[in-house]
Amino acid sequence: MLIESKKTKIVATLGPVCEHEEGIRNLIEAGVSMFRLNTSHGTEEDHRRRIEIIRRVCKEKNIHLPVLVDLQGPKIRIGNLESEMVITNGQKLVFSPSVKEKDIIPVDYAGLANDVKPGDMMLIDDGKLEVVVEKVEDDKVYTEVVNGGVLKSRKGLNIPGSTASLAAVTPRDVKFIEFAVNNNADYVALSFVRQKEDILTARDYIKNFGGDIPIIAKIEKPQAVDNMKEIIQVSDGVMVARGDLGIEISPEKVPIVQKRIINEALQQRKVTIVATQMLETMIEQPIPTRAEASDVANAIIDGTDAIMLSGETSVGKFYAEAVHMMTMIAENVEHSDFCRYDLDLPINPCYHMTRQAVVNAAVKMVKDIDAKAILAFTHTGYTPKLMSKLRPKVPIIVISDSEATCRRLNLFWDMFPFCRNWDRVLNREFLIELDEFLLSNTDLKADDRVILTGSIPKLITGKTNFIRVHRIGATSVEDV
Repeated sequence: MLIESKKTKIVATLGPVCEHEEGIRNLIEAGVSMFRLNTSHGTEEDHRRRIEIIRRVCKEKNIHLPVLVDLQGPKIRIGNLESEMVITNGQKLVFSPSVKEKDIIPVDYAGLANDVKPGDMMLIDDGKLEVVVEKVEDDKVYTEVVNGGVLKSRKGLNIPGSTASLAAVTPRDVKFIEFAVNNNADYVALSFVRQKEDILTARDYIKNFGGDIPIIAKIEKPQAVDNMKEIIQVSDGVMVARGDLGIEISPEKVPIVQKRIINEALQQRKVTIVATQMLETMIEQPIPTRAEASDVANAIIDGTDAIMLSGETSVGKFYAEAVHMMTMIAENVEHSDFCRYDLDLPINPCYHMTRQAVVNAAVKMVKDIDAKAILAFTHTGYTPKLMSKLRPKVPIIVISDSEATCRRLNLFWDMFPFCRNWDRVLNREFLIELDEFLLSNTDLKADDRVILTGSIPKLITGKTNFIRVHRIGATSVEDV
């Protein structure tokens, strides 16, 4: 595997147009770094089949791409309609979980009538449709359409400002957490997080099912914005889920909230994903708007590790082109003066002090000696994760004996993992073997300097405690 030219990672949501083997191959070739499975749609069998195809194709290509199982969470959705409905301003609509009459709009949430009152706004399909509550009787919610359009089955319904009585981890989520554990998923995303306890609850479920899967907290509720710091502390990463976030809070506030989330995650050394409507025009058109291209670029400038496509890849006519466009935008931004590198982050007391010191020194040495790459030997990925957050200008090549670690690390900025069981002593014979590997599998050349990090006495299975400068082709310290 030659090292990719882009540093920013791209997440693609699988769906009907690209879930087959050809579609997945096309996405990988266009630059996908991680696949997202949206459990709001599809069955366990649908998602199991997708994972099997991903793993098979990745094995053939000798690459390690992670799978994210995105839980629906306490999301209220329109039920199944007989057909799409065109609704107009001023039209009266009735919503109810128990549909016994033809003219009632079904919803999948029994507590809807308890969570709304007259005057409340209900937003449907990411705010494209808007109704106002006029009255509530029993389990029926009577409304008037404020902004009409086409009403479709299974579209989301938001009640801004409401603290819905749904549990943070729903029975459907529990089922898919077990699915994620049983199918060796690499990440689980928890939707509509409100407080740190929601993350801890999900982690308990993962543990009870016998798993140890990192959790991505999706920030899309006002309560989550208020509790952002402590939520990020107990999570493994964070997603700026701007679709629902832009409904739950005012749209004009979203850009600043996005920057705050990314900055907080950076300070806490956690991986970040910016998501939703990034290239939405490309669902139907072969090129994005200039505003969309700028949006993607600004997320990268803000410091996100990854950018995500949803409908663009799951149902879009130009799913591979959308990924390719993101790749080109990322490459342009990363070569500009606006992209931040060599960040000077203070020592974080939450992490191992020695490994932080090694990481800080390695990144500084890149500039001092004009190194072309950092080569990190690791079992858990702990040290390379910390290193990635400092944004060195050169790629971080990771050697791990754990395939799961390799897959998970592929979500991090400028990280390129290789799975090899090289838990050996660093000696002359090893350096010769290492050079052969680097020349065959990367863009590095003879006489390039690289910085090695790992553990002594064994390279991989220990706490990172050393740095070595190595010149490719040199087999002794004197030759470096």
